[in-house]
Formats: sequence, C-alpha cells, structure tokens
Amino acid sequence: MSIKVRFSDTQGNVTEGEGEVGQSLLEVGQALGLPLEGTCEGQMACSTCHVIVDAEWFDKLAEASEEEEDMLDFAAGVRRTSRLSCQIDLTQELDGLSVTVPAEAHDMRRM
Repeated sequence: MSIKVRFSDTQGNVTEGEGEVGQSLLEVGQALGLPLEGTCEGQMACSTCHVIVDAEWFDKLAEASEEEEDMLDFAAGVRRTSRLSCQIDLTQELDGLSVTVPAEAHDMRRM
C-alpha cells in the first residue's frame, strides 16, 4: 500500500510523493529531490534530515528517542514538532503525512 506524504518549504511550495509502509520519510524526500541530505544514512549521527512535522500529525508519530532528541539539538530552525526524517517510518496511519523542510536545509550532495 502506498502512503502519501506532503513536503512543504518555508515559501509554501508543496511537493507530494508516495512511499511504502516501512520506508523512511528521508528516503521518500530524497527520491523527490528535496534538500534532505541524511549524511549519516539514518544512523542518528547528524541532523541533516531535520523536518518540522505539521502539528496535527505530530502525536501520530512514534515518540522520539533520547538519541534523536540529542541530535535535534544540533539542527537549525528546530521547532516543538521537529523530528529527524530518517527516524519516521511510514505506516498506514501516516497516510497523508505533512511536513515542512526548514529553510536552513541544504543538501551538500547536490553542490
């Protein structure tokens, strides 16, 4: 089953895509060409895949681990609903998930 996700940027531009159950939000965002670098490839050793989860979706996510919270301390533009996209695994309950990619996000792989 495909899970629909919606990425916005701070200018209001929207990119919509689909992923599969079990796929990380980071993988979907990268496939769409968004500036989610994911330098550590999901090992929680960086914060280059930081996203801001829309408030109505935040409580539907599994709780962030202490390690994820620690990595978010290094992310630019952190908000109350910030998460690392590598730690969000798509589930059927997340069909329609909406997040914002912070303005500070840069993908050095594309430079």
